[in-house]
Amino acid sequence: MPRVRTNRPRAITMWEFSWIERRWPGAGYENWDEALDELAARGYDAVRIDAFPHLIAVDPNRVWTIHSDEQDGDWGAPGEVEITSIGENLVDFIGKCKARGIVVGLSTWYKRDNENVRLRIKTPADQARVWLDTLKIVADAGLLDALLYVDLCNEFPNVKWAPYLYGATETRPEELTSDRLRSWMRDSIAILRKSYPDLDYTFSQSDQFHLWDRQDVSMLDFLEPHIWITHPAISSFYPDIGYSFRLREFQTLISKARPYYYAHKDKLDALLTEWIGKAADWSRRTAKPLITTEAWASVMYRDWPMAEWDWMKDVCAAGVEQASATGRWTAICTSNFCGPQYHGMWRDIAWHRRLTDIIKAGPVDADIAR
Repeated sequence: MPRVRTNRPRAITMWEFSWIERRWPGAGYENWDEALDELAARGYDAVRIDAFPHLIAVDPNRVWTIHSDEQDGDWGAPGEVEITSIGENLVDFIGKCKARGIVVGLSTWYKRDNENVRLRIKTPADQARVWLDTLKIVADAGLLDALLYVDLCNEFPNVKWAPYLYGATETRPEELTSDRLRSWMRDSIAILRKSYPDLDYTFSQSDQFHLWDRQDVSMLDFLEPHIWITHPAISSFYPDIGYSFRLREFQTLISKARPYYYAHKDKLDALLTEWIGKAADWSRRTAKPLITTEAWASVMYRDWPMAEWDWMKDVCAAGVEQASATGRWTAICTSNFCGPQYHGMWRDIAWHRRLTDIIKAGPVDADIAR
């Protein structure tokens, strides 16, 4: 059984819901064998995907219509898309990963469907139940040994990805230090451990970094912070270039991000170093390994008129090199855009190989090694 505590870090990528939503001709994932062969050729040996547990728990065999909800960049489908037999497809995809020596981290973004079944999750037990139904399908297929971990909710407790936590009008996430959320994480993971004690569990996070020193993470097997230099907790990158996270003006991002980065490179590189250090310190204080599957430059980007990827690759290379050197990460991504739909990043095979070699040769501190 793969574990997050290891002597050799893994090079991981995030294929979220794209692995099953983007299956039309030219979308990048219409041929899983081809996409996974390309992933392995770039040196990656782990992938994080959306298992859609809330849909599996209702019916793993039916056709579901999934909404885009103005999804960012080119993750997933740009509009409504039908996915069929999610349980069967999940098993098929994991099996193809296993055949190539690629382990799978299961996560979920709780994407909205026509019936909005994600809102049927009312309690920690409900959240555990949908995952128990999902893991049973994987176990019945004899593929538990292909799983690296289970992330019960992407970027918890983000309102967009964990709407079941809040009322219909809630727009601000609850603090991770609240008694309710601490109990929610502890109780849901405890239920899963009873049935699947050999798996590792977490709730990934992309916000509330100021609470790292006060947050109870005792129930988590590892920490998964998502760290970008454009994050508002780290820098004023987006407002400085006039990009609104809410309005998604991609032309502004594409035209202004690169010159802004190179004009302020020393400052932004120092901020990245600072926050990688803070995450490493969090890991040391808690004696828990780090895994990061979304990180380093911008959370937004896409192949677009006048888009250049050199600045993105420069930032991400620096992030990988620094994270690896800390000895606190046991799986590291190269960027948010390591997938076949992001041609500008995907086509540079040598760049990927250089970084995945660094990741897999990196040190692991003794207290988080296997």
